[in-house]
Amino acid sequence: MTGKGRPPRKYSQAGRVHDVIRLIEARHGISVAELAEETGVNKRTIHRDLIAIQEAGYPLISDWQDGEKVYRFLTRFKDVPPISFTLQELMTLSLLRSQLDLLKGTPFLEDMQSVFRKVNSVLPPRLAAHMERIAEVSLPLLQGKRDYSRCAEYLQLIRNSLLYQQTVVISYRTPSRPEPVDYRVDPYTLLFQKGGIYLLGYAQEREALRTFAIERICAVEPLKERFEIPEGFHPGSALGEAFGIVAEPPMDVAIRFSASIAHAIRDRVWHSSQKIEEQQDGTLLLNFHAGGKMEILAWLLSYGAHAELLQPADLREELAAMATATAQLYHAHL
Repeated sequence: MTGKGRPPRKYSQAGRVHDVIRLIEARHGISVAELAEETGVNKRTIHRDLIAIQEAGYPLISDWQDGEKVYRFLTRFKDVPPISFTLQELMTLSLLRSQLDLLKGTPFLEDMQSVFRKVNSVLPPRLAAHMERIAEVSLPLLQGKRDYSRCAEYLQLIRNSLLYQQTVVISYRTPSRPEPVDYRVDPYTLLFQKGGIYLLGYAQEREALRTFAIERICAVEPLKERFEIPEGFHPGSALGEAFGIVAEPPMDVAIRFSASIAHAIRDRVWHSSQKIEEQQDGTLLLNFHAGGKMEILAWLLSYGAHAELLQPADLREELAAMATATAQLYHAHL
């Protein structure tokens, strides 16, 4: 049954979808009931049309107004003004383009390459060629980067789920389990850390935020279920007590760095809670309050004998055992 008994209009789905797009563009929020009334079809048909509009690439989003869900576009396509760039901004874009190697094998790289092609298409040929040269001579330095070509299909599904706020079922394999485990996840955002891409989302069964390494995902199934990101959520706040991207109970960490390496520690921010104390002998004490045991240990091991973990005591013992095992490995070959 259509809105207020209005007889259904006799036009094609394409024509009706065009009318739905026009109605959404004309208002700053319109409900399914209003769309059904305006077009003379039922709500189920409108829901199908909205899905078709999303799949066509329109940035359709939903909001709540006075207790009712309404739909709108992120921007009104016809009213988008032309965008101009300064030469300095174009150079910055070209430099950033050279750093996209991290995204190799993902749909995000294709999207960014498309953006640069569109920018270059409106530049004078000589300027476009100059920007290409700038991008080509910039060198990305990404040691241990991951190959995401196997995960491209999963990333496409995750990208759409992030865009349209759809819950997904993720099949995830961890090193400690031979068989993958399914998680029902509300995907909040993607994190980029040390050459890797991670999905941060709310795991419904765990009732907590979880971080998923993209390369460990075995399957992704988008659901029709929608979710809302909590008001005021920000990944920086959610992971504020993490040393990296692993949210674990925080601990007080104290480290002494040798005088020869102090200059490399002094001028960097390792954690938002850090405090640095210069010592008379040239050594440096670094204190912070954070969680993520394995990330902290791996970081300390990279400095070898130049970094001494002072506390917590149990983590110091674990680091000592790791250092002893490493020393024995090399002594065995002497």
